Amino acid sequence: MGKRICKIEVHCVKVTIYFLRRPIMSETTRKKRVFSGVQPTGNIHIGNYLGALKQFVELQDDHDCIYCIVDEHAITLPQDPKELRKHILDVASLYLAIGIDPKKSIIFVQSDVPAHAELAWILTCNSYTGELFRMTQFKSKSQNKESAPSGLLMYPVLMAADILLYDTDVVPVGNDQKQHIELARDIAVRVNNTRKKTFVVPEGRFMKEGARIMALDVPTQKMSKSAENVHSRISLLDDDNKIKKSIMKSTTDSDGIIRFDIENKPGVSNLLSIYSALSGKTVESLVAEYDGKGYGDFKKDLVDVTIEALAPIKARYEEIRNSDELIEILKDGALRANDIATKTLKRVKDVYGLGIE
Repeated sequence: MGKRICKIEVHCVKVTIYFLRRPIMSETTRKKRVFSGVQPTGNIHIGNYLGALKQFVELQDDHDCIYCIVDEHAITLPQDPKELRKHILDVASLYLAIGIDPKKSIIFVQSDVPAHAELAWILTCNSYTGELFRMTQFKSKSQNKESAPSGLLMYPVLMAADILLYDTDVVPVGNDQKQHIELARDIAVRVNNTRKKTFVVPEGRFMKEGARIMALDVPTQKMSKSAENVHSRISLLDDDNKIKKSIMKSTTDSDGIIRFDIENKPGVSNLLSIYSALSGKTVESLVAEYDGKGYGDFKKDLVDVTIEALAPIKARYEEIRNSDELIEILKDGALRANDIATKTLKRVKDVYGLGIE
């Protein structure tokens, strides 16, 4: 470790600070480790933020957190190289802008740590085509065609490698990823049963029920950044006029009563969930506050709340997006992640007899 610090000091003082401030813990005393990754596929919307990224910030105070931009996952479908690299830095900047602290958490780009791809191959040799073909997301994305990109089929194995590489205890994910977490657990147990205790078996931490944010135009569907209608979502970097237009155009109903009823009033219920999550007020208090008022007043106030909540995120994003600090943080994160990953990979290769000592 001493040599690593001295070498880094020659190139970048800030990187040394991140290393020195990070507590050194033994395996028996370390906090539970969290790993999660986000694809660099465009602007993150408030559904992503309220459903997952906000939890990332909360977890870093009492967990050992590793957050990754999973660019290798992104190329399961064709990507423009320039756009992909831009989106990598966009997402990294948003990680920092929402409050992820590089002194508390490791933030890095997946492809900067080669062990992800190497472990993925070893895990491929410990998975079965039957369990991969049963993955709901593969069946959905391949649309049950006879032939589909192999990356779509192997995506969950790479995800398992991402998780198992860091001796991860907790994986915060949405319910749509539950099947993938189960596969990671199955592979870990399968290897452990034949190759002694090689992997930590991770647990999924699934999103809080109230954090499920739906599309503004079709509130029975999840908010998605791939939806054709740009007003179906609010992205973290949207300007104030776009936020206002999207909220004011959002689907409600014809009875004019503000109450939480997902089955009969999905649009209003969704707006109440967003309002509550961004303002910190309970849904019950909001229903009481707007008793007897119309949707117009409710939506105008939600516009103000949303703009106010996103303003500091946008300001921090603009401050860091094109800075040297961003690159330094990602390089430092890759070094720190690689330090953990190479130890795990060496352990795995040893139990399989790969390479020379």
